[in-house]
Amino acid sequence: MSATRRPAATARRRRRGVERKPLFAFACTAVFFFLLYLPIGAVALFSFNGQKSLVVMKGFSLRWYRAFFHDQQLLASLRMSLEVSTLATACALVIGVGLALGLVRSRGRVGSYAAFIMLVPLITPEIVTGVGSLTLFKGIGMTLGFGTVTLAEVTFSISYVTVILRSRVAALNPETEEAALDLGATRWQALRLVTLPALLPAIISAGVLVFAMIFDDFVLAFFTTGVSPEPLAVNIYSQIRLGVQPTINAVGTLMLLGSLALIALAIVVPRLFGRTGGLEILTGD
Repeated sequence: MSATRRPAATARRRRRGVERKPLFAFACTAVFFFLLYLPIGAVALFSFNGQKSLVVMKGFSLRWYRAFFHDQQLLASLRMSLEVSTLATACALVIGVGLALGLVRSRGRVGSYAAFIMLVPLITPEIVTGVGSLTLFKGIGMTLGFGTVTLAEVTFSISYVTVILRSRVAALNPETEEAALDLGATRWQALRLVTLPALLPAIISAGVLVFAMIFDDFVLAFFTTGVSPEPLAVNIYSQIRLGVQPTINAVGTLMLLGSLALIALAIVVPRLFGRTGGLEILTGD
């Protein structure tokens, strides 16, 4: 009997050990996320502080949000960031779609080399890209401002768009486009009516993610912007060098909420298209 009970007791101890491991892992994960998001939570909390303090929370007020919307300098920076993000995202999508189609459908070593080159900007430190862009613009005599920031952001974002869309292009069924060609469509019509609608969910997702990335970008904007107006991230950095103001907490909270909304949109949109099966996209209904 004792020999029979020992294996059973050993098995119970082992099960208890296995049950404890997930609890320990859960505790470590909870501590990690708590420490990770604690500074962000503090920024959001003190953006509603009733007094001008970054240490003592006293009362609840929206005065710092009202101060932001009455600050003409910050609003000008916000408009510039939105304009740069919109234009750079549109340009990066147009170029990225063409590159993704070309890389997937190209044959030979040229396509392989080009695919490798497209990955280089993803692993290159952004500060290197920023210094290189600044050197280039200064070398050709361009005045730093809206145009230089947009060009730098487009160059930096093309690789992200291409990588995201390339996998989607590779998953497309080439027989669909060939069927359109057999039915009398031209290459451009097949691309516009068949291929691009099939890529639409991936294009929207790539556009939303790239827009959020460009809007929040600091390094490239810092090296390629002019004096005034500056992108919002650069303007915030310029102000916090003199001390963090509660208004900056409000701006940071709004930027965080905007970025989260864009990322959520990028995740939800492909799922919505997936539920329809893609039929409505291809038929235009």
